Amino acid sequence: MQKKFNFTQSQIDSLPSPKKGKRAYFRDEKEAGLVIDVRPSGSKSFYLYKKINGKPERVFLGQYPDMKIPEARKMCAIKKGEIAHGKNPQEEKRKIKQEITLGEFFIEYMEKYSKPHKKSWEYDEREIPVFLGHWFQRKLSSISTHEVRELHNNIYNKKFTKNGHTRGGHFQANRALERLRALYNKAIEWGWDGENPTKGIKKFKEKSRERFIQPNELPLLFHALDIEENKTARDYILISLMTGARKSNVLAMRWEQISWEHKTWRIPETKNGEAITIPLIPQAIELLKERKLNSHSHWVFEGDGIKGHLADPKKTWNRVKQRATIELWKQNESFQSLIESAENKLNDESNYVFTVLKLFNTIQNEAGTLGIELPTGLMDIRLHDLRRTFGSYQAITGASLPIIGKTLGHKSQVSTQVYARLHDDPVRDSMEKAASKIFEYGTSDE
Repeated sequence: MQKKFNFTQSQIDSLPSPKKGKRAYFRDEKEAGLVIDVRPSGSKSFYLYKKINGKPERVFLGQYPDMKIPEARKMCAIKKGEIAHGKNPQEEKRKIKQEITLGEFFIEYMEKYSKPHKKSWEYDEREIPVFLGHWFQRKLSSISTHEVRELHNNIYNKKFTKNGHTRGGHFQANRALERLRALYNKAIEWGWDGENPTKGIKKFKEKSRERFIQPNELPLLFHALDIEENKTARDYILISLMTGARKSNVLAMRWEQISWEHKTWRIPETKNGEAITIPLIPQAIELLKERKLNSHSHWVFEGDGIKGHLADPKKTWNRVKQRATIELWKQNESFQSLIESAENKLNDESNYVFTVLKLFNTIQNEAGTLGIELPTGLMDIRLHDLRRTFGSYQAITGASLPIIGKTLGHKSQVSTQVYARLHDDPVRDSMEKAASKIFEYGTSDE
């Protein structure tokens, strides 16, 4: 095939792979300087080939077919414009060397990309060392596709251990793969001359989560919240349940965002990058007013976190779930003697009031010894499921999908305009109906 032609999808797809150890370059007739690099593996990448300061340079543009031909031509023109104005795109890229380690690049990635540009950077900072840290001393070029596939499978099958603890599952396996893929893609973009070892590895199929707090579970949850000693975390859980807002937004709620006159909460920036105003139901207003009386901070849920607000109510949430689950077990006559035995055992061993966690673990251990299988109860409910619970009760009380979408701040290409045309009144009505149903179940004596 000729070395220069007008790039089309069919022609690029049909380009032959060169022999091992060789690389083939083809130039575009339409956009001067645009070339496509074909490697023995069959991978194809777009580059701008141009002399910069008298020296021939290859500026990476993107990988085909992730980058389409029109995008490559547009990016090529942009880079040529930058060069014409004296900017050298290769300056930054030369900082990323061929033999940099994964650990060294992780530091670069966090400081130059993840922290400045990703709202979820804290997950990268926490999870990448957990699942990929054992490769931090390895050179980027030394990690193979076979090793990545094996790690992906091990995490999926819960055969991955860290500090003596088993970690894993299909969600964690897929997130680890995504993060590693992102690291390598960014390394290539910044000038590392290698191939992404995640290429060709598919994520495990994920079933969308549907768990929400059931009507029979709500009274148990509300009772556990009523006696919870951490009032700040308790109130955080209740506001999450009454607004359906995301965890990060509720944690960062500020008094200045609350309009007492209009009974609304304005979140200045949500996950999708837009502001959203959430109507506050009467129960939420009452709870917030009580908190405001004793508040000495601009945060609604003040705490000892780095930012000054409550950082993570995970311990409280687990304690609430354990109390509620124990109460659920007590409703079953066949488990009552087991629970009494565990309580008596702890009373005999201790001169102090035992913790919920200790009771919960003792009941589980006693059940395991006797070969009794206990129901999961509320232990499989995550904090994010509070958001799903509110949306579910909106659906139960007859709210339309657009109303639910607007309440939860969802954004989609199909329904964004519908959300924009809705007003707060029907949203408030739907939220109050859903909350009424939640509190009806939650405060029921049956």
